[in-house]
Amino acid sequence: MSNMKVLPLLEPADRAVEACCPPLAERPFTAEEAETAARMFKALGDPVRLRLFSAVASHEGGEACVCDISDVGVSQPTVSHHLKKLKEAGLLTSERRGTWVYYRVEPSVLASMGRLLVIAPAAA
Repeated sequence: MSNMKVLPLLEPADRAVEACCPPLAERPFTAEEAETAARMFKALGDPVRLRLFSAVASHEGGEACVCDISDVGVSQPTVSHHLKKLKEAGLLTSERRGTWVYYRVEPSVLASMGRLLVIAPAAA
């Protein structure tokens, strides 16, 4: 007889991502909203970062080991630097498992970015 108990998984607090900004056509951004959006777009403005972000976002299971996404034409230290920049911009989260780090794009981040670029329907 086993005395093991199955415990519910809790989402870490840092994984809850709030929408950064309203849609562009809804109203002008506040200074804080503009800073947040600019940080995200600046991070994605580099082709290597955009490839890494895309590799993580499109990876099976919604997360990717750094060992699976490092083939983007730059050295491993440069990949680590770019992944760090994506994390700092709030676009990626990470978790260390043994010797590897796994990266994830939270669905709420993609939803927030998509919502930002939505054009409001014309009023009839």
